[in-house]
Amino acid sequence: MKMKQFIFFLCLLITVISCKKQDYYELPVDSTGNVLFTTNSSTDTKGISTLDGSFTVTATFATAKVGDVMKVELLQLQIPENGGATKQLLPMAGTQKTVTVGSDMKASVTYSRDEAKMSAANDYVTVTFSGATDYAKVRVDMVPAITVSKPKAGDKEIDVARTNETAFFIANVTPKSLSSFDGQLIVQRKNGVNAGWVTVNGSPFSGSQPFKIPIIGNEFASDKDTMIYSFSSTIGSYTDVVTKTVIVRDPYFYFKKSATLTLGGSTAGLNLIKNKNVSENDSTAIVAVSGDLILKGGSAWLAKSGNSITFVPTTSAMYELNNLNKTLEAYNAGVSAISADPIVGTGIYIYKIVNGPLSSDVYYGMLKMTTVVPGSSVSIEYRIGDQYAHLSVL
Repeated sequence: MKMKQFIFFLCLLITVISCKKQDYYELPVDSTGNVLFTTNSSTDTKGISTLDGSFTVTATFATAKVGDVMKVELLQLQIPENGGATKQLLPMAGTQKTVTVGSDMKASVTYSRDEAKMSAANDYVTVTFSGATDYAKVRVDMVPAITVSKPKAGDKEIDVARTNETAFFIANVTPKSLSSFDGQLIVQRKNGVNAGWVTVNGSPFSGSQPFKIPIIGNEFASDKDTMIYSFSSTIGSYTDVVTKTVIVRDPYFYFKKSATLTLGGSTAGLNLIKNKNVSENDSTAIVAVSGDLILKGGSAWLAKSGNSITFVPTTSAMYELNNLNKTLEAYNAGVSAISADPIVGTGIYIYKIVNGPLSSDVYYGMLKMTTVVPGSSVSIEYRIGDQYAHLSVL
């Protein structure tokens, strides 16, 4: 075939192909025929929790038309039928449904947890809507209905100490299908993996949420430092169970702070609770320096009825150990004084502060002299905070 003939037939073929009718998605237009520029389709769902029997997804379409039929199905990670070692996001058999786009451009679909093969927290499926001119998808995760915080004293997370003080778990039960939960939360504990379950005081918990679950360090056996807590709730045939493990520790001083006290003026005193320098005669000067840099209670603070601070010498090893029980033993076995000399002995002291009439107004701690400038100043580092109640004020 000559080159000219080949080019002629090629052009003819292209012309015939280009004249063939093509299928295009119809662009959405307004009442005047102008093309509507729309956003992407969106989805909305409350989701599903471990106490719910189903979930609903509502899609809002951008380019579909009222009355359009949408095919819906679920996708889940699966091993392909033709084999392979890697799971892929594939359609789930038996989950195909159809829904119709309403006048509000929305369509909703509901799946039971059995249809979606969801049974535990972290299970998930992807819901897809597909039609002639629009598409939407969303991932739906099954989440725990029960949520439990770390141990807290007030609003602060803590390490539970082996004392008679009470810390708390903050727990909520929030099924997705209910606006409020009116059932019960059952809480049990066992001191060690092989121990028997014991009902926690106050269980079952019900009524207003959040629920406050007590944790008392003295409930741990002296030779066991691990407590396992179980939290469970049931709605119908579904039960959610959450476990938490707490490791108790010997009580200790929660904070370590530092400051410098300078003779005379506005920094001769220190509010140990707030770690704030004040003058020696300020009413909050729990400790102050005067004369030869001897530490003692501030004059105005000591003048308040019942206020006192006393000191017992101790060692560097005791300071570094940071063990409340051993510190209290050493204080009670020692001879207390109303002042502390920064250059005598180790320069490290256990102190006891009485700052009011309540048990929570009594503070034990330790301080050590870090720098002494004769006739001028003394710098200290100190430990403070031996009760949960102190955490909110220190």
